[in-house]
Amino acid sequence: MKALITGATSGIGKDMARYLASLGYDLILVGRRKQLLTELKKELDVDVTIMPLDLAEFDNVELVYNEVKKQNIDILINNAGFGLFGEFSKTDIETEMKMINVNIKQVHYLSKMFLKDFIKRDSGYILNVASSAGFMAGPKLSTYYATKNYVLKLTLAIYEELRRNNSNVHISALCPGPVDTEFNKVAKGEFHTKAATSEYVAKYAIDKMFKNKLIIIPTLKMKIAIFFTRFVPTKLLLKITYNIQDRKTK
Repeated sequence: MKALITGATSGIGKDMARYLASLGYDLILVGRRKQLLTELKKELDVDVTIMPLDLAEFDNVELVYNEVKKQNIDILINNAGFGLFGEFSKTDIETEMKMINVNIKQVHYLSKMFLKDFIKRDSGYILNVASSAGFMAGPKLSTYYATKNYVLKLTLAIYEELRRNNSNVHISALCPGPVDTEFNKVAKGEFHTKAATSEYVAKYAIDKMFKNKLIIIPTLKMKIAIFFTRFVPTKLLLKITYNIQDRKTK
């Protein structure tokens, strides 16, 4: 059994690697920071291959697939991603283009390529790490929210196609709220609500993935919040979301 995890150097990806290793899965870990991947490899008592690559560069995304496509991957976890706080007119365009490459293009490409392989053998799991942001628009975190909408909606569409074809391939979207990871440091913001631990979110997500859960929301608080967003007028929801993101940048 073997799993491929992107964004495995820290946070949710790192703890997913630990949990899958405890279940006996060999791992292929992708991330930008070689030292952190090496340290994680030493920690895990399974066969681990590390691929220190920046997935903002599309050549590296293609390299990942071409290097491992013959290894009979059982699980693909598209976890790599990052955000950037600020008003859309003021945020750095180069950073946003890299975000779109990581949060959307590499998820799209790896999902499609591995999905084809999984369908041929009629088995496999894909877990796309989206966000509670995938259900809304996000003033002052606009590009990130938009990318996570893409990931969530793409996952939902693939799920229905697989269901209609009676496939034994399963796909899920992880949609957590605040998680205690490096996200805020990278995005240059700060949570003002209690964040779930990455260990809890990682274990919860993988357990639900194995139960073929489509949308995985780890905490009751976020389940309730997302449920009620469908009853809130769009403009009011935008105001609420703006205020939440504005607090993070202060």
